[in-house]
Amino acid sequence: MASNLISIANSGARAAKAALDVTAQNISNASSDGYVRRSVSLSEMAVNSVSSAPNAINLAGVRVSGIVRNADMFRQSEVRRTGADAARADAEVQGLENVESAVEQTGVYDSVVSFEASLKQLLSDPTDGSLRASALEQGRTLAQTMNTAASSLDAAGQGLRFEAQDGVSQVNTLSAELARVNLRLARSSDSSSDQSSLLDQRDSLLEKISGYVDISTSFADDGTVEVRLGGTTGPDLVNGGTAATLATNTESDGTLSFTLDGNAATISSGSVAGKNQALTELANVHSQLDSIASEVMTAINGAQTAGVDLNGNAGQPMFSGTDAASMSLSLTSGSQIATAPAGAGANSRDASNLESMRSALDAADPAGDMDTLLFGISSAVAGRTVTRDSLESIASNAKVALEAQAGVDLDQEAVNLTLFQQAYQANGRVMQVASDIFDSILSIS
Repeated sequence: MASNLISIANSGARAAKAALDVTAQNISNASSDGYVRRSVSLSEMAVNSVSSAPNAINLAGVRVSGIVRNADMFRQSEVRRTGADAARADAEVQGLENVESAVEQTGVYDSVVSFEASLKQLLSDPTDGSLRASALEQGRTLAQTMNTAASSLDAAGQGLRFEAQDGVSQVNTLSAELARVNLRLARSSDSSSDQSSLLDQRDSLLEKISGYVDISTSFADDGTVEVRLGGTTGPDLVNGGTAATLATNTESDGTLSFTLDGNAATISSGSVAGKNQALTELANVHSQLDSIASEVMTAINGAQTAGVDLNGNAGQPMFSGTDAASMSLSLTSGSQIATAPAGAGANSRDASNLESMRSALDAADPAGDMDTLLFGISSAVAGRTVTRDSLESIASNAKVALEAQAGVDLDQEAVNLTLFQQAYQANGRVMQVASDIFDSILSIS
């Protein structure tokens, strides 16, 4: 009897000691990134031999059947999915805000309005040198602001492409690391002391990758994971110990396309996708800006070449270039503005050609188009911001749910620490009682 008591208490003490070790591990890693709370799985120890009595009670003690990671694969999948959507929306909003700043802060709209106003003022006295100089200077300012806006958009695009490329590089680095973790998991056994740490690394890497690109996962019994880019039918990003290489290509409009080991790939979520969506919007804005610059040049130059300047010479194009980036002022003097109709003499006060110039500019309506462009950008930023905030709230809730299930609660661990300490001490007391009984039996003998 005393021997049984010692054996049972000894197993209980070992179990309590294991639980204390795991509790201490949880407490020490409470702030460790990616750490999943562990708990000890206990089971009753079966009697080694079959009792002759069918109704005999099993009195063999307890054993540690394993260390359990309190990870919920569904919640982890939700964190990856919602996190990828939130990262895409946030990256897109940041990119669109840069596009908005590139156009608004350069003052293109104001320069268009000021140029139109200077032509209207010139109508009051088409021979006035100061009014002609003012109109010419406003034309120069318009061209320069168009150049600056185009340059700012190009810089914003370059920044977005750099950030997207950095994200792709991060995906390749993380994927290679995940492939190495897969190899280590395949070599380790379920009882391996570092199995839980490897699984933590695996899950942490998956969450980080999903912040850049959308992925789908498939887990094997040994803990290894197959990762596909995009949906379940997408190409393999990580398969066993092999990681594919993700790469970018810059298209003619500045947007990006992607390849995985040289084959075309689609990325629809994560920050890399968000950057590319912002680049798509940027390309559209750049195209509209070029159209506005072109319509200004077409309207003004067409009227210029149809009239004569202050000296009675045939009018010359006021602007040169083909788009916002190349637009420049060609005239060098205000006297070269062709305000008079063809055939008029020098110093003519006939402003009918200037009227035609203003009519052509009004018909093109660059100010209205510029206002529409700015409104469109602002509306896109506002709309995407609302979407981003909603997606971030959903992602935050998913993380909270996962943390509640898999994270370390220090208050609960403190309770466990006391509980297992008492269990260890109680089992020690049982062993002491068993020893006393054994000594008593020996003394009787």
